[in-house]
Amino acid sequence: MTDLYLVRHGETEWSLSGQHTSVTDLDLTENGKTQAASLRGVLDPSTFDLVLCSPRKRAQETARLAGFTNYTIEEDLAEWYYGDVEGRTSEQVRRLVPGWRIWTSHVPGGEQASEVVERLSRVMNKVRFSGAERAICFGHGHALRVLAMCWVGIDIAHGAAFPLQTATICHLGYEKESPALVRWNYRPVVATND
Repeated sequence: MTDLYLVRHGETEWSLSGQHTSVTDLDLTENGKTQAASLRGVLDPSTFDLVLCSPRKRAQETARLAGFTNYTIEEDLAEWYYGDVEGRTSEQVRRLVPGWRIWTSHVPGGEQASEVVERLSRVMNKVRFSGAERAICFGHGHALRVLAMCWVGIDIAHGAAFPLQTATICHLGYEKESPALVRWNYRPVVATND
């Protein structure tokens, strides 16, 4: 059985401001680069049989700064396509559509929840049937949460209960033979020279 690690990309200007970012290809902030570099040494690339990365440069830069240079681009790891919501915060969208939540509401001009589940289920199956002992995916906040919920069989309507910070590590594995969330939202402690 494959253990799957998830790494959300480091901070960008829009992750900092809370703006929905799917196809807008932003660079990491300086803090985001520091966050990503803090993962180097925590995760040993040589111990992973399968390394997948979103096609967005923020995820790829995070992978490289974490020491993973030999990854495969996986289109299905791209962030939830937000359509008309791209670049807006949830608060801005709720001014137009009261009560709007990405997890349970219609996404105007974008990908709907069932489509995201279908796409991330393909990633899950690719990992599970890869024959790899350990796999890692570098990606995005919403898409990685959907992948985790697919892994453990939870309806993605509960996605808000699984916040995922930038440049954090999650570990999906098994409790006996049942898919399980082993570790969530782990941020390595960065040593300072103080």
